[in-house]
Amino acid sequence: MLPLNLGAASWHRLEVLCIGAHCDDIEIGCGASILALQEHYPECRIHWLVLTSNSERREEAIAAARTLVKGPSRGEVFIGELPDGLLPAHFTEVKQLFEKVKRSVDPNLVFTHREADRHQDHSLVSQVTWQTFRDHMIWEYEIPKYEGDLVTPNMYVPLPVSLAKRKIDIVMRSFPSQASKSWFTAENLSGLMRLRGLECRSASGFAEAFHCRKLVFSGSGA
Repeated sequence: MLPLNLGAASWHRLEVLCIGAHCDDIEIGCGASILALQEHYPECRIHWLVLTSNSERREEAIAAARTLVKGPSRGEVFIGELPDGLLPAHFTEVKQLFEKVKRSVDPNLVFTHREADRHQDHSLVSQVTWQTFRDHMIWEYEIPKYEGDLVTPNMYVPLPVSLAKRKIDIVMRSFPSQASKSWFTAENLSGLMRLRGLECRSASGFAEAFHCRKLVFSGSGA
């Protein structure tokens, strides 16, 4: 397989926008990849957009972002206050928040939900991501959950054991409000990374996986 080298592009600094419907989605879906990007591209800047929150969840999200993203890489953080589970009923507000972010951030890479995700909030966020960032590289991450909607991805990020374990630790420590949820276990997070690691022959046995619907290759720079 051919590796993707984001550092070979012409931009001065890698700008990354991470988008999540809920306050723990980014960390669960792509937390270890965010850690890996900072190691490989220390001059990158990582921005955060979360659509739903309340006072407790907002504080968790801000603290988790600060833990996951080192000081030099911290970009702008946008935390919306829309209601969990009801984003389709607040489509106008979702679009307005996306447009606000777009005016401040011009990302080279966008992490977002998968459109085929059966959670209504996740699906809508993915759709609006594609409507808003039409000329950008978008990686759609996975969220393991009760709906059982995981399918075969087409992009993998192999991870060292240290980053996989650090992701798990950050997620489990950062979101105590979710501790009573049946899906919120270190074993579930580890299990999915183990499966994706197997699929891409990761040397460590761990990986995160994504769905990349559109990539454009230009050998001439045109």
